[in-house]
Amino acid sequence: MILEEVHEQLADEENYFVSMTDLMVGLVFIFIILLMYFALQFQEETKKLTESDKTRSEILEQLQETLKARNVEVIIDRDNGVLRLPDSILFDSGQSQIKTDGREKVSALADALRDVLPCYSQGLNRDSRCPESNHLIESVYVEGHTDSDPYGGSGTLRDNWDLSVVRATNTFRALLEFEPELIDLCAPKHGRCEPILSVSGYGEMRPVPNSQGDEEQRKRQNRRIDLRLIMMAPDDGKAKQSLEDRLKKR
Repeated sequence: MILEEVHEQLADEENYFVSMTDLMVGLVFIFIILLMYFALQFQEETKKLTESDKTRSEILEQLQETLKARNVEVIIDRDNGVLRLPDSILFDSGQSQIKTDGREKVSALADALRDVLPCYSQGLNRDSRCPESNHLIESVYVEGHTDSDPYGGSGTLRDNWDLSVVRATNTFRALLEFEPELIDLCAPKHGRCEPILSVSGYGEMRPVPNSQGDEEQRKRQNRRIDLRLIMMAPDDGKAKQSLEDRLKKR
């Protein structure tokens, strides 16, 4: 009698351990499935970002090539998505008004933006020559920058920060003067299409990364107008559906 009770107890314990083992195996399996899901999701998001960066570089190269044909030399920073116009192209030292030959450069820039940006945004009709792309521009910031020398001008401007903002604003206004339709360029956000062009000024707070030369050369590089492109990753649900399909097949 006692022996039978011992056998029953051992059987119950064995069943208990078997159940616990099955549970642990099940939990490990679920963990692996979740890990696979997030790994695939990360892979898809990384791929989208990489493709988006590639498209942004192509846009910058198109703009640079178009401007070069108009004898406007600009610098592109692919890593940061920036089209850089040296300060000397547009402004005299310490001045906020675009100089006469600088307006010609802004006119060329406005034409280039009007030719290229509608291919990667909404609001204006796409040209039939536009390449196929799933990526849209979210924002284009017209950024003003100065060197670290204290502002020595007069009038209502107090410092380099004021100077950089006014320069960026004047560049923005000149772009719209030459190509008024640029204000219609927009990106889909929150159920509406919001303008992509905007203005910001940073004074001396954001010097050119890895600027070269002596102190005066670095100052000249920091006195500039940047056009910074921010891309919008596609949000069409295809990536999520692709992940779900892959998981179902496993």
